[in-house]
Amino acid sequence: MPVATGPDTDLLQAARKLEATFLSEMLKSMQFDGAAGPFGSGPGSDQFSSFLRDAQAEKMVAAGGIGIAESLFNAMKARTDD
Repeated sequence: MPVATGPDTDLLQAARKLEATFLSEMLKSMQFDGAAGPFGSGPGSDQFSSFLRDAQAEKMVAAGGIGIAESLFNAMKARTDD
């Protein structure tokens, strides 16, 4: 994962946010809500499962993600360097 300084910090943050959003949607499609167990499923679980997915996706990106943020960052940086 690239380390950005100065004005590139905003680009890197945006790229990581986009990757986290993508991963959250993929977790949603997989129906990976983490709601299994004695306290899983129900109206409360349905209301707040998106928060869990978003947090999991952000942790995945912080751990290195799947490479989308790096590709997006490089593409956005190339466009701003022109």
